Amino acid sequence: MSAPRTVLVLGGTTEGRAAAAALAVRDDVRVVSSLAGAVRSPTLPDGEVRIGGFGGADGLAAHLRAERVAAVLDATHPFASTMTANAAAACAGTGVPLVVLRRPGWTPGPGDRWHRVPSVAAAAAALPDLLPGPAGRVLLTTGRGGLAHFADVDAAFWIRAVDPPDGPLPARHELLLDRGPFALDDERALFDAVVPHVLVTKDSGGAATAPKLAAARERGVTVLVVDRPPLPGGVAVESTVEAALARLLGA
Repeated sequence: MSAPRTVLVLGGTTEGRAAAAALAVRDDVRVVSSLAGAVRSPTLPDGEVRIGGFGGADGLAAHLRAERVAAVLDATHPFASTMTANAAAACAGTGVPLVVLRRPGWTPGPGDRWHRVPSVAAAAAALPDLLPGPAGRVLLTTGRGGLAHFADVDAAFWIRAVDPPDGPLPARHELLLDRGPFALDDERALFDAVVPHVLVTKDSGGAATAPKLAAARERGVTVLVVDRPPLPGGVAVESTVEAALARLLGA
């Protein structure tokens, strides 16, 4: 019987954990999930787990060779653009098959009041025009990174994040440290407590964080949606765990 082939899952998402669980029960696969370590107490997937970076594309390529990795599944967050770029470069350089798993993004529906922007910095720049001056109230759910862009915006912020953020923050802010997924009733209660004029969110996609969009729609709240960074050219992309694994294991 041949040795199991090693599949490296670049994880940290619900989809990454689902993929690892599906691979861990197979006798012909050794699954190793890699987590960036950005969250202090991550939910660990099935199978082997490593935590920390690789040292860029060259470091990842060296890891692929040393561990004789047969295939890579990039199931990182849609905004983990540096990791995805490194994976694309490392796999291209080593000849290791790569499949990128990306959940579909969100699309506005009837009643939504969305403004799309290309980056967190652009969201901060656009925010003042959407607020009624210094009395403006903002529910900020873009995560702990990039919050310094909002430091000079004269408004009251409620910042939801898993871990306490680093760096400059708006002068008037309240931290809401919590980990999703959040039920619609919970999001309704949050909106009723904060009464925001604007919700700022990344287009993470998926059902786990979509209830805040429904709560905003119900209350007529404006939403600033940060678009996803583009994927590297030429990479194989699938939108479901099943399709990604079928393509990966057939590679």
